[in-house]
Amino acid sequence: MEIKPIAKIKTDFPAKFGIPRQSGLIEKLTSEIIFEPDFQDPNYIRGLEQFSHLWIIWGFSENEGKEHGATVRPPRLGGNTRLGVFATRSPFRPNNLGLSAVKLERILSDGKGMRLLVSGCDMMSDTPIYDIKPYIPYSDSLPDAAGGFAEERRAYRLEVEADGALLKKLPEVKQELLCEILAEDPRPQYQNDEGRIYGFAFAGFEIKFRVENGKAILESIE
Repeated sequence: MEIKPIAKIKTDFPAKFGIPRQSGLIEKLTSEIIFEPDFQDPNYIRGLEQFSHLWIIWGFSENEGKEHGATVRPPRLGGNTRLGVFATRSPFRPNNLGLSAVKLERILSDGKGMRLLVSGCDMMSDTPIYDIKPYIPYSDSLPDAAGGFAEERRAYRLEVEADGALLKKLPEVKQELLCEILAEDPRPQYQNDEGRIYGFAFAGFEIKFRVENGKAILESIE
């Protein structure tokens, strides 16, 4: 089977560090899905406005050509325990496909082409989108499902210490989002090097922070 992208997504993350680990973790984080020229016909999304949420099938494009194995080391388990790749959401997969549930905010159609404004994404900017399907609550929501080791998600959120004058370097709408990203602790889960300075790109800025005593301290915004 040969598949090709139907769209690409534009997000505030040009690189993978800092991206929420799962979709929906930061609900106010918005992104735009921009359809490719061959899929700009509005008939492709006729009726989509009836749904509040969507399934997005996308590609781990940064991993193309990289080797994959039968087992991986999930960061959630400290990076030391091996599990089968199909028991994880590792990006290193035989077909490099990802799956995310997002909220459909608006359908946009103007001089910039047909686009979907969505929220709660966990993707890097320019990630290829291969398919879009409506989220159907009665069949897609399974509250009794067992979550395995993934339910061992960090039970804590970091307290965020950010100087107000420093935050004002960001557009107002991005200030709250940055604090949410830091509160979720974007560091690899097996790293707990207090005092180390971490950096990531967000919304056109370079963010630097450190973590001490359960607190994310914003160092600089450039």
